[in-house]
Amino acid sequence: MRLTEAMPDDKPIPRLILGLVALSVLGAGCAPVGTGPGATAVGSDPNTAPPATIEYPVMGEAPELVGEVWLNAAAPLRLAELRGKVVLLEMWTFGCINCRNTLPAVIAWHERFASAGLVVIGNHYPEFAYEEDLENLRRAVGDLGITYPVVQDNAGTNFFAYESRYWPTLVLIDKAGRVRYRHIGEGAYDETERAIEALLSEDIE
Repeated sequence: MRLTEAMPDDKPIPRLILGLVALSVLGAGCAPVGTGPGATAVGSDPNTAPPATIEYPVMGEAPELVGEVWLNAAAPLRLAELRGKVVLLEMWTFGCINCRNTLPAVIAWHERFASAGLVVIGNHYPEFAYEEDLENLRRAVGDLGITYPVVQDNAGTNFFAYESRYWPTLVLIDKAGRVRYRHIGEGAYDETERAIEALLSEDIE
């Protein structure tokens, strides 16, 4: 799993986590908040937020996605236009082996739940220069069999708006546009699938 530390006016610095250190980070299931220039952090107003299930409490309003370069999409997607659907937002980069290991599950959820109202979006925030190149990204998306929309986030605007510091990170956004679930790194596929099913079954007016 790639870990990053946000630094002002620069990309995150990769950090190598070995052995028990990596296991302790994954076991904790949380990380220091990372922010980037111009980022809008996830937040909510408890006085106006609708009630949520105990299992998947509201973590805040989902920041709107930005970016004009999208693959597998006829036009840029905006969360405001996806109300009524559940969105799985995947923070990844194609050179990351942990991201590649997670992709089969993400692809399977897209194929299985799209007809039920799940929208999967890959947010590609690169670590290295070769990952910034659009043709390299386009080739990787094809080679990896990704058919859901992918937004190129070279500046990390979306990545940092969701307080991300890890590749991969999965975020579930409910039908009302609120962050309800987050998983960092590989694994917990059954847990994530249960969260998808729970949010799809919610009746939110």
